[in-house]
Amino acid sequence: MAKEVIDKDLPKVANLCREVLGESFIQIWRLGGNTNRTYHVVLGDENEYVIRIPGEGTEELIVRKNENVSTALANKLNIDARLLHFGEDGAKVSEYIMGAITMFPGELQKESRIVQMTELLKRLHTCGEDTGIYFEVFDMAAGYERIITENEVPMYNDYLQIKSTVMDIKKEVDAVCEIIRVPCHNDALCENWVVDGNGRMYLIDWEYAGMNDAMWDLADVSIEAGYNSETDEKLLHCYFDGVVTDSIRKHFLASKIYVDYLWTLWAKARVPYDGQPMEDWAVERYIRLKKNIEEYFKYKSEEELSL
Repeated sequence: MAKEVIDKDLPKVANLCREVLGESFIQIWRLGGNTNRTYHVVLGDENEYVIRIPGEGTEELIVRKNENVSTALANKLNIDARLLHFGEDGAKVSEYIMGAITMFPGELQKESRIVQMTELLKRLHTCGEDTGIYFEVFDMAAGYERIITENEVPMYNDYLQIKSTVMDIKKEVDAVCEIIRVPCHNDALCENWVVDGNGRMYLIDWEYAGMNDAMWDLADVSIEAGYNSETDEKLLHCYFDGVVTDSIRKHFLASKIYVDYLWTLWAKARVPYDGQPMEDWAVERYIRLKKNIEEYFKYKSEEELSL
């Protein structure tokens, strides 16, 4: 079901079209998105663009100048649509991806898509750039906790226990796995993967991008695309060129835990702005977080028994 155009956004969109593109729009559609409002516009010259208007409250969660740096890197690597304007407030104008098909779990579970995604992620992760922007997972989690507390959003009764377990897992994994920071997208949900009419894949929306452990992006893909153990193995084999060790698998499982831990808190921090849908989303992630903690300890036990 298409989302309605927000009346208050129309003057902003019109101004961006005139100031950045030199034309007025003749058609406009609202695209998807959880926190921002994004529009597909057609101008009088029939060229097509995407205009993003930042959502309310996003300034508490996102540093827009950092997003601009990461989006510029994605453009340099030719893995996102061409950026034409990035305002101080986060308003963004980019070229429309012609014939765009937004990915969904069933599509991203296909082996051909897994190959495309891992090739794109490796291009990003191995580019050798240091953006100077650091995606500090647990510092961000603490920041979201503060927002949750300040807004008096109720937390789960067992949260402190689960948080302690997550921290113990992190300590254990950090001791045995080499953690190298590289440029990462950090929010590789299905809607951020787009394929054009020629079959080329893009990764869009770099709000949370920054230097992080590359395994985060793989874990995020797995969670967002609803992978099972079979598709997880395909993902890891594609990314690591067929050489997947027990250490890699353990690192991957732990990263899945970190992903849901952070985004559970993010969703809770968004509840004052977006209401029940974010509360429901947080609950879904929190349940999966606890399930993956169980999976981690199960794998750990099996690993120890095999020694």
